[in-house]
Amino acid sequence: MEIQNAYKQKMAAQMKEWGAQINLLEAKLDNVSAEMRVRRAEELHELRAKQHAAAEKMKELGKSTGEAWEEVKVAADKMWDDFKTGLTDAQSKFK
Repeated sequence: MEIQNAYKQKMAAQMKEWGAQINLLEAKLDNVSAEMRVRRAEELHELRAKQHAAAEKMKELGKSTGEAWEEVKVAADKMWDDFKTGLTDAQSKFK
């Protein structure tokens, strides 16, 4: 149970950090052309959707125990990796 709580805390902190990073990217939208703003806004919208899905998975993880927790954790880890890749990709485009 202690490992599960530590995992949940780690993911919650990571999610908060990533949310702040998305906010920074959104703030940078003001400094790009209109066409670029539309493309970047779409990418950020996709990131927010992934962030929302990850938050939902965190809720599911919080309710799971035992073997079900392990299964949900595997799915959550995949979502985190996908989200992290998307965020890194978006950050590289904003440089």
